[in-house]
Amino acid sequence: MPAGYEMVDFQNIAPVNCPCGQARRAFAEVPDFPGTIHVTDIHEDAHLHFHRRLTEIYFFLECEPQACMQLDEEIVPVKPGTCILIRPGTRHRAIGKMRVLIVVYPKFDPQDEWLADEPCRDAAATENQA
Repeated sequence: MPAGYEMVDFQNIAPVNCPCGQARRAFAEVPDFPGTIHVTDIHEDAHLHFHRRLTEIYFFLECEPQACMQLDEEIVPVKPGTCILIRPGTRHRAIGKMRVLIVVYPKFDPQDEWLADEPCRDAAATENQA
């Protein structure tokens, strides 16, 4: 019988580049968990991006004093302990250096990561956005 839990040490997960900085992603291979968990170190030059299908929940672990999030046209201040649910289609980026725990539902898919000024990669995605 398999264990009733899964455990990871984020220090042992190799970081990957993303529009925000560098992310360490866990639980993508766990079939009975419907999402993924990321610890992301956000750089000052994070890119405005969005997802067509994914919902993200950002929980701010560490932030510079003047850290903010851009959510569509709005700029909101954040601090450690702040949590933001970002729905599909919402353009977003972090402003300032920070470390964030991100819950992604459904599982993270790099094909569903769109830079805000990027043309659509397929016609079906364009029809779903309209």
